[in-house]
Formats: sequence, structure tokens, C-alpha cells
Amino acid sequence: MHAVEAHDLAKTYPPGTKALDGLGLTVGQGEVLGLLGPNGAGKTTTVKILTTLTRPDSGSARVAGHDVLRRPDAVRRVIGVVSQRSGADPAATGRDNLLLQGHLYGLAGAALKERTARLLDRFDLGEVAGRQVKTYSGGQQRRLDVALGLVHRPKVLFLDEPTTGLDPEARAAMWEEISRLAGDEEMAILLTTHYLDEADRLAGRVAIVDAGRIVAEGAPGRLKGELRGDAVHIELKEETAGASEALSTVPGVREVQVDGRRLSARADDGAAAVPAALAALDHAGIAVASVTVARPSLDDVYLKHAGRRFAEA
Repeated sequence: MHAVEAHDLAKTYPPGTKALDGLGLTVGQGEVLGLLGPNGAGKTTTVKILTTLTRPDSGSARVAGHDVLRRPDAVRRVIGVVSQRSGADPAATGRDNLLLQGHLYGLAGAALKERTARLLDRFDLGEVAGRQVKTYSGGQQRRLDVALGLVHRPKVLFLDEPTTGLDPEARAAMWEEISRLAGDEEMAILLTTHYLDEADRLAGRVAIVDAGRIVAEGAPGRLKGELRGDAVHIELKEETAGASEALSTVPGVREVQVDGRRLSARADDGAAAVPAALAALDHAGIAVASVTVARPSLDDVYLKHAGRRFAEA
């Protein structure tokens, strides 16, 4: 049994904004599923449905074996949620926030105090435990948010953009903790993110969301491996008609896509294809600013399946 199962979820917000359009996914125990997509793709709506904060217009979902519509209270008892905005009381101390969270889940006495102390130590918050949360740095506050989601030892953890706004050092520390939760504690984790490197680093599987649907799903390595050859990216000096046609005549170059002044294509041997590609563009009178060759990335995967680059989306 999967820890999380969703089938054909649909959700439309007034006045007709379609957030989800038949989305389906699964998360196994001990697995990190990275839900990857730009803002507005439907990631947060998916998390809201799975955590019982909103209802789908149609479709079904189960979390830890409980139907999110029929048994929402049972779902809430077995999940931890770290939303984009902190749920901590800024006027209370970090320790008091953890104690309150524990009380809400029925914990008390020595067991709760021990759990709180363990979490403060585990997330390196012991020295600031007695300070008001509003005095915490961004990294300290996000670590507290994750600790709050773990007080009651949930079976499934939902992390909605957990590293947004963090500096590189704080992001790296958060990545390490997320990996440990999935590995050492076999916790099922659904991670939403718009950071390509984060999904590549943390997720055992990635589900790419575009316009409320899963357009590609699989291990990051497998998804990138499906894109044969190298990615060739050419930046033109100015947007010019005919660039795509010029590149399409170059032997070994395929899947040419144009996005303003940026050309993207695939080639079995990128280094060998570049001179011919530049010559074809020069023959067509098209000036080139720069060219790069790289192994396939998740950005290339997104481009293939969504038809545009991730940053542009």
C-alpha cells in the first residue's frame, strides 16, 4: 500500500481558474516524491487536498490508508505539514511552540518534554529555544517549522516549498535533514519545489506538474536519460525569424525549440554539432551571442514535456 495515493484530482477556483485537471500521484513509504512545477502549476492545491485543507471537485485520495474526504480527522492525526508560511507563533519561544504542538496532538508530561528536547537538539535550536520566534533567522525558523511537523511522529510529511528564501548554507542543512528523514526513519515525504537542483538532489522520483496535470514522472536520472545525447543552447544577439529552420537543416540536430532569443536543441554529439549549427545560422544571417553544450538536465526534461523552459513557466 502506498503512503499517499491520488487519482484524477480536479479543482477549479472561481471565476473558472482550473488548478488541477485530472492529477494523480503516489508516494511510497520511505520515498521522497518531488512535485516540481512553477508557481500556479497546482502544487499547493494538491497539498491542500491531501492534507484535508480543501476538497477536490472530483477524484479521490488516500493518505496512510485513510480517505481524505471520508476520514479527514484520521488523516490529520498521521501527517505532518510544513507550509510555505510559518505556522509558529512569533511571540512565543521555540520551545513553547513545540510544547503547544505536542499538546494539540495529545502528548503531555515527560514524554512531551523529552520529545521537545530531542527535536531542539536535532535541529540545532537548543541555544535559541528560549527566545521568541520573531527573533530567529530565516534558517532557524524553517528548521523550527519542520520540527513542529514532526512532534507527533507522523507517517507522512508534506513539505511545501520548504527552502524558499533560505541562504545556500541553510538550504544545504535542510536538504540533509530531509534525506535523513526518508532514509533513517522511512518516512514518506511529498516535497513541492520550484528549485530544479533541489528536486534532483532529494527526490527518488520527480513528478513534473504543468497546468494541473502530471506531464512526466520518474527518477530524475531516468527522466534525463530518456533525452538522448546532449543539450545545445544557443543565445541569439536578437530575436530573428528563421532560426529554427536554419538549425533543422544541420545533420544530427533534432527537437529544435525557440523561446525568444534562445534556441534549444538535442544532438547525439553536441560538441561536433556546434560548428555546423553556427555555420548554418551564419549562412542565414543570424548573429549568435553565445552557445553552450551540456548533459540533459531537469530543465531540459521540463522543456520537452511542457513545451517551454522552467524559468519562463
